Amino acid sequence: MADEFAKGFGILTAAGLGWMVLAGWYTTDSFEEGQLLGTPPSDPGIYGQVALMLKDALFWFAILGALTFWVIIPLINETRDALDERGS
Repeated sequence: MADEFAKGFGILTAAGLGWMVLAGWYTTDSFEEGQLLGTPPSDPGIYGQVALMLKDALFWFAILGALTFWVIIPLINETRDALDERGS
């Protein structure tokens, strides 16, 4: 169980850091107001569009990756063990 927690935590921190870097570059209007959640630029160019898509992908990868390793995989293992116990 500890290895699933470590994998989920690694995904959460690495993808979260990538999201924060890209959000800081592209969606921080000023440091006095809402940081990281501002509106993206209206015409960012091709690299800006790729970065904004990567920012959204990293956000969802962080959330779904952590939930997969912290909830879904342990739930599948527990269910498999319960079914094996019931069958024998």
